[in-house]
Formats: sequence, C-alpha cells, structure tokens
Amino acid sequence: MIRTMVQLTEEQMKALKEISQARKVSVARLIRESVAQYMVVASEETEQEEKWRRVLEFLDYMDNHPAEFRDIEGKTDLSINHDEYFVEAIEDDLR
Repeated sequence: MIRTMVQLTEEQMKALKEISQARKVSVARLIRESVAQYMVVASEETEQEEKWRRVLEFLDYMDNHPAEFRDIEGKTDLSINHDEYFVEAIEDDLR
C-alpha cells in the first residue's frame, strides 16, 4: 500500500471515527472502501457520459444528413411532424 495524506473537515473525521467504532474497523479502511466505491461510480458515470456523447453525435449526424434517414413511407420529417402524422393515421383508421 502507498501511504498518503488527506485533509478532512472536523465533521468528516468525527463521522468517520463514529462509523469506525461502530463497525470495528480502522478509519483508513473506511477511506479505502470509500475510494474504491467512488472509483466504481466515477467509471460508470464516465461510461454513461460517453454513451450520451455518442448519441448526441449521431443525432447531429442525422440532422446534417436527413436524406439518409427515412421512415417506411419515405418521410424524412417524422420527428418534426410526428403529431400531425399520428392524427392522420388515427383519422384513416376511423374512416
């Protein structure tokens, strides 16, 4: 293990000592566990951010290349005029 120095607020240290005593483990162990949990969460957040970046990049691509993206009827403006097409479809079904 590598020794390091960390500065905590008084409230943080007090809380860590209380948890340490209740769980009968060292404060150092609590800090290592906390860092390990943070690393998992941070990694998941980074993966999620990457997914969102790729989605937004694809949506931007779709906006700039509308002719490549058509619905089954060949319409390219489905996302813009969805409500209008929906009403037309319902009206056609009612006839």
